[in-house]
Amino acid sequence: MTAIQDATPGFRHFHEQLDDLTARLLTMSNRAEELVEQAVDALLRHDRDLAELVIASDRVLNDLEVEVEQRAIALLALQQPMARDLRFVVGAIKVSSDLERIGDHAVNIAQSAMRLIESGTSLVPEPALTDMARRSRAMLADALDAFLRGDGALGRKVCAADDAVDALHDSIFRILLTHMMEDARTITPSLELLLVSRNLERVADLATNIGEDAVYLGEGKQIKHHFEDRGSE
Repeated sequence: MTAIQDATPGFRHFHEQLDDLTARLLTMSNRAEELVEQAVDALLRHDRDLAELVIASDRVLNDLEVEVEQRAIALLALQQPMARDLRFVVGAIKVSSDLERIGDHAVNIAQSAMRLIESGTSLVPEPALTDMARRSRAMLADALDAFLRGDGALGRKVCAADDAVDALHDSIFRILLTHMMEDARTITPSLELLLVSRNLERVADLATNIGEDAVYLGEGKQIKHHFEDRGSE
């Protein structure tokens, strides 16, 4: 790219549009991470108002997903990006969908919190649940950072971190199953906490998806479903 080409209005406009797309993705990610944190806080603190806030705030992510998709499609249609820019724009559509789904899982957690509050249960969530929430949020933050910077190494790190979250989910399942077997009164609250654990596990899965997209953006390699390994056979 020459200095003259770099200075053309069309080139500047294209990169302004890319910057806008990036900013909206970052806004979506911050909001999704915030909703997950608030939903878990509502559960741990038995805070009905905070749970209701999470449920009501999900519309923001829905609207942002539509905006990102519209801008990405316009870029594809009008600018016809190539190579890495093309991978970024297509990836942005996928990432925004994953972020919107993360918001849905935050709502599910908030709804479980509401039901537990209404039931007046005294069952305290296991510390592993808090650890799951922390790890899932960290994966989400790292995944979007990796995607926006095209950092394949960080994207791979996010994917590897999913194993620890899965292990915590399995541990929580065994602990809650033990509670239910020992005391039938804990069955309903234990099932709600198991739903919370499952939703946090799905947040980590979606962060992994974004991490995989970061690898594809940064390295041009597809690692979903171990495709990279099959390609080398």
